[in-house]
Amino acid sequence: MDAEQLKGSSHRWMNAALAAFVEGPKSYDFAVHHAGVATEHLLKAYLAGMHPALIVDGKHFDSLLHATGLGSHAGPLTKIKTIGLVDAYLRVDKLLPKKIPISKVDLEPLADARNGVAHSAIHDSAQAEAVFTLCLRLVDPVLEELKVDPNSYWGPYLLLRDKLVEEQVRQERVAAEALLIKARSLFEQRFGHLSRKERDVVLAAIASKPLITMSREAPMECPACGSQGWVAGEVEAVHLHDEDGGLTISQEEVFLLPHRFHCAACDLDVGTKLLSHVGVAYGIFLDSGPEDHIDNEPPVDEDI
Repeated sequence: MDAEQLKGSSHRWMNAALAAFVEGPKSYDFAVHHAGVATEHLLKAYLAGMHPALIVDGKHFDSLLHATGLGSHAGPLTKIKTIGLVDAYLRVDKLLPKKIPISKVDLEPLADARNGVAHSAIHDSAQAEAVFTLCLRLVDPVLEELKVDPNSYWGPYLLLRDKLVEEQVRQERVAAEALLIKARSLFEQRFGHLSRKERDVVLAAIASKPLITMSREAPMECPACGSQGWVAGEVEAVHLHDEDGGLTISQEEVFLLPHRFHCAACDLDVGTKLLSHVGVAYGIFLDSGPEDHIDNEPPVDEDI
């Protein structure tokens, strides 16, 4: 549960992952597995640096005892239970809002790929590069928070890392632009023949209700056609603090973390990976109070 030990372990696993990746498709299973382990250990290094209790299974009392310095009352340290990759990501993401460029939905293919290799020697080589690059993008902001020199972490593979991330971002931008062009074309086909007044009446009726089957939506101008679309995702309550004449004012606001955008007028439908590339903000403050949202069940959506 030592942060420095976890950082060192992450470095070794990532170097092994990159060494496997450069060997080509025959070693992609090792690359994905090792990168997944490296990412998990780095996330845990950040958490453990704040407090070791943040990386243990909260339901396992012996683990909590070890994490809080009371290990003499617990079983052997080798029996400690810690959280997995997804939970480590969720905890870091909550502690570093707006800094992690990967959503929980994005992370699932990585977790699935790593577990598939580890438990049943199954992996999809066609998806290996995308999954592998996902690790690289997730690691970068954590390295920055830990003040780890990227040159020392990536070593001789720094240029490869840069090229892989650059290519994935390029592909996402191309895919996003293709969606926007298609949506604009469809919008023109549907409404180009109408007068401005007629178009406004039709669009007002179309956009009056969200079409995304989630309970957490917010209206937003469509980046393709300018009509009102709907962005949906998970809602969190956040506390804002402001100084007013020496008095600290605190209020609770509702923050929407987008998972999907949909516009009924032009059929633009964008999932998590491409949201930022079409201009959807990482987070949106909602007008309603926390009591209107926080008790809802988290939405379930497939990435587009």
